[in-house]
Amino acid sequence: MAYIHQGWTLYTRNVTLKGGRDQRIYFFSKRQPKSGSPCDLPTGYAVGVNKRTGLPYLKKR
Repeated sequence: MAYIHQGWTLYTRNVTLKGGRDQRIYFFSKRQPKSGSPCDLPTGYAVGVNKRTGLPYLKKR
């Protein structure tokens, strides 16, 4: 089940960093991105909202 916060859906995808290491990233989007899949809120994280822009972000608890 996808996590939705005020109309923003949480997505995840795996990216390869310059050093060759794979890392999973999380991001919010209102539309379907080109790559990535909807996901649940990861354990140990909470959602914050930027006061100036209103964009949600993940922060560690």
